[in-house]
This record gives sequence, structure tokens and C-alpha cells, in this order.
Amino acid sequence: MRDSVDRLLEQWSTERPDIDPAPMGVVGRVKRASQLLERTLRENYAAHDLQSWEFDILATLRRSGSPYQLTASALVEASMVTSGAITNRIDRLAAKELVTRETDPGNRRSVLITLTEHGYRVVDAAVGDHVEHETRALAGLDPHEQGDLTELLRKLLISLGDTAPNETGH
Repeated sequence: MRDSVDRLLEQWSTERPDIDPAPMGVVGRVKRASQLLERTLRENYAAHDLQSWEFDILATLRRSGSPYQLTASALVEASMVTSGAITNRIDRLAAKELVTRETDPGNRRSVLITLTEHGYRVVDAAVGDHVEHETRALAGLDPHEQGDLTELLRKLLISLGDTAPNETGH
């Protein structure tokens, strides 16, 4: 079996026989897999009238547990959304009545973001389909291979400096 990266590696081997393009193959395949997965995930989000960043925020609130509420700073830390984008994004989700934002009565300088009942229903439906979608996307690998890939990707992420939330000393 050959994939789209194989041809690129062959070209580099011909043009630059003095280098080993193997690392380009690994990184190229990770990037290509990411692009293909992202495209299919966007299709799933769109079926629920969501964009990927909306799903990210709603899913973060949902998995935080009842009362499905986080401060804006905790939401940034726990999600894949940058702090610079969070205010605008929360406003957009509030306009769609998926979340509410209110001043934290325990700390007037903090804002609480809460999943609405409508937001809860939307994200629960989306996450169910999301898991089914990802299961289909990984069907080319048996469960053992999926486990091996999980461990290898975790090892790669950690070697690149990724840390779990609350492990950065903040």
C-alpha cells in the first residue's frame, strides 16, 4: 500500500540523496491525517449547525460536569481556544442561546460561562455523533493498532512539549 506521502519521499530521495527523508514521512503523514480528519469533523459539526470552535467550547462545558459552568479563564485552560478569542466566541455562543455569561458573585472580576439547556441538548447530540464519526474514521485500524497509535502519539506530543492542563504551574 502507498499513500500520498510516499511519492514526496521518493522525490526527495532522488533530489537529495544525502538526506534521510524518513522524518518528513512521519510529520507529513501526521499533518495529512490531521487535515483529512479535520475535514470530516467539520462536516459532522455542520450537521449540528456548529463550527469546530463552538463544539470545543460546548464540549468543554459539558464534560466539566453539573452545573456545566466554568470561568472564562478555566474555559480557556480546559479547551482548545485561545484566550484572545474567548470573549468574542462566548458572545457568539450567547447570541445563539447556547451559553450564558454572568459575573461571578464570588469574584466580581471573573465571568462565569454556563451551558444553557438548549446548549446541553445541542452538544449532547453532537458528541454522540462525534464519537460515532471518529469510530468510523479509525475503522482502518484494529483495536490493538489504535492503542499503539494512541501511545505513540501521546509520546510524541509530550516530547514536543505538550502538557495536560494544570501541569504548567499556572
